[in-house]
Amino acid sequence: MPINNLFKNCTYYWGFSSLISYFINHPLYTLPSTDTQVYVGLSIYLFGEIGNLSTHLAFKNMRPPGTKTRVIPMPNGNPFCGLFNLVSCPNYTYEVISWVGFTVLTQTFFSGLFALVGGGQMLQWALGKHSNYKKEFKDYPKNRKAMIPFII
Repeated sequence: MPINNLFKNCTYYWGFSSLISYFINHPLYTLPSTDTQVYVGLSIYLFGEIGNLSTHLAFKNMRPPGTKTRVIPMPNGNPFCGLFNLVSCPNYTYEVISWVGFTVLTQTFFSGLFALVGGGQMLQWALGKHSNYKKEFKDYPKNRKAMIPFII
């Protein structure tokens, strides 16, 4: 990772975590009004995190050990990896889903802004990876999108 990215990433994560934690721990913070909101937000968050883990493990297992061979990412039987049929970077899709769940759970503006800014950055990375896959693999699935199924 280039050193400039290190500063950018640290500023992004530390800055937003400071803002989010400030408002969540503020004496005037209003808790979610119903248990339903907590359960829905937590369920969305956990769904996204399990999906993110599943796709990272799938990516790890796609490359034969000790090689630099690249293959077209494909589902591996794990239900969360089915998103590989629709997008090139399902790990980013699931990560954004996680942060949307966190936003529902915490109901703070800065949680939503964190999800939006992070999602924008991940979309940029996904578009680049998607473009590289299409150039590298002539038989890359034509109906796949970069990060958001059926859209982009």
